[in-house]
Amino acid sequence: MENTSEYVIEMLHITKEFPGIKANDDITLQLKKGEIHALLGENGAGKSTLMSVLFGLYQPEKGVIKKDGVEVKINNPNDATALHIGMVHQHFKLIDVFTVLDNIILGAEDTKMGFLARKAARAKLEELSEKYGLAVDLDAKIEDITVGMQQRTEILKMLYRDNEILIFDEPTAVLTPQEISELMQIMKNLAKEGKSILFISHKLNEIMEVSNRVTILRKGRYVGTVDTASTNKQELSNMMVGRPVQLEVVKDVAKPTDVVLSIENMCVASHLHKKDAVHDVSMKVRRGEIVCIAGIDGNGQTEFIHGLTGLDKITSGKVELCGEDITHASVSKKGKNMSHIPEDRHKHGLILDFTLEDNMVLQRFREPQFARAGFIKFPEVRKYAQKLIDQYDVRSGQGPVTVARSMSGGNQQKAIIARELDREKDLVVAVQPTRGLDVGAIEYIHSQLIAQRDAGKAVLLVSLELDEVLSLSDRILVMYEGEIVGELDPKKTNAQELGLYMSGAKRNQEEGSNE
Repeated sequence: MENTSEYVIEMLHITKEFPGIKANDDITLQLKKGEIHALLGENGAGKSTLMSVLFGLYQPEKGVIKKDGVEVKINNPNDATALHIGMVHQHFKLIDVFTVLDNIILGAEDTKMGFLARKAARAKLEELSEKYGLAVDLDAKIEDITVGMQQRTEILKMLYRDNEILIFDEPTAVLTPQEISELMQIMKNLAKEGKSILFISHKLNEIMEVSNRVTILRKGRYVGTVDTASTNKQELSNMMVGRPVQLEVVKDVAKPTDVVLSIENMCVASHLHKKDAVHDVSMKVRRGEIVCIAGIDGNGQTEFIHGLTGLDKITSGKVELCGEDITHASVSKKGKNMSHIPEDRHKHGLILDFTLEDNMVLQRFREPQFARAGFIKFPEVRKYAQKLIDQYDVRSGQGPVTVARSMSGGNQQKAIIARELDREKDLVVAVQPTRGLDVGAIEYIHSQLIAQRDAGKAVLLVSLELDEVLSLSDRILVMYEGEIVGELDPKKTNAQELGLYMSGAKRNQEEGSNE
């Protein structure tokens, strides 16, 4: 039967409901063969839900899915695979202790006489990685490779199963700028070879660069589909948020006063190898300024923050917070004067099986406001949680009693930021605070961090987003292989120069030469 439809996939009038929320409300999406079709929307707009319906993870209450013009039923991911639909999830589905090769063939194993036909699989994978420019070490264990390489593994997993329709869910959320441009190239190669791609994102630059068409969702509803060539970032962000969004950061000049955080010659051991992960780092952060640590992922930023906040031991050096030596203090003692927006929201930010209201008072439930004689005042906790939910626009199906795990990643992030900034501490440590957030939420978080600065707090920001580093910070410290290799003034530098420091090609030799 010849396919007469111009669309390889059509999702028509899809409605999907969860308790308290219509995640998808009568949405129609049509994908042409060989196109890269972006799906754009705020956190919680229903993008991932819609793709999960297409991949068979959810069943819609209403609507039909057509492939090549013929209606199909997708009851589970195996049905999707049989229809040549594949998906790379936002949080990868890989087994850490398996090799790349074993992860790829898992669930699609070829056997001869009961033995795995690894040789054939290897040959097919080498051919695929050659064809699409996906170099990856097939024998490396997942736990030993970078996030970018893990992502390539996920892409090869789809190609190995001969998938023709590829879904990328927020694929760049965890990548370095370098890896992002490589991924964009890979996506273009895939489309050139006739694959059809659905690309979920809220990063407008990427959508402008790779997509042919964009479908915009807002609060679970379909807003429209536009040709990328005939639109621009401002128009897209207006459609997505429903109001004009400030894409540039607006702030006054910093007026720093006294030192809040002082670090001298700090070292933190590495979990992976003999060398220190953080070596001989010194810095000062003062009230009324935002100091940003920039760098490519994996250059010691994580260990540095873990040492500072007490999640890792500091092996040598000295850390003072508000004049008090906290070098070897416990996590809770360090937390007394420090708000911490952690890098890994699932591991260190939230207790996923607790409700939103319980997560909001994790560090504070013993305070008189929330406890009397050792008993928690639950009405007070709920009132407080509701206040933060309203103030930070945290969207969830059931308000304060929503289980954290069920919320979208961006709304989990907003909840953590609300909790930490409301604690009113002298030092705010924000690690990738806008990771996985859409333009509307980023605009809000940036304004909150600037408000903290202007209220006389010291803000230490760690970010991998060059735009964010340049627009938000008052001073930039570049970290490379565990050392500070440069201090830059955001007003006098640019992304190119920053990139040279980040890749270790350039260093500030004379300390203080740029004061």
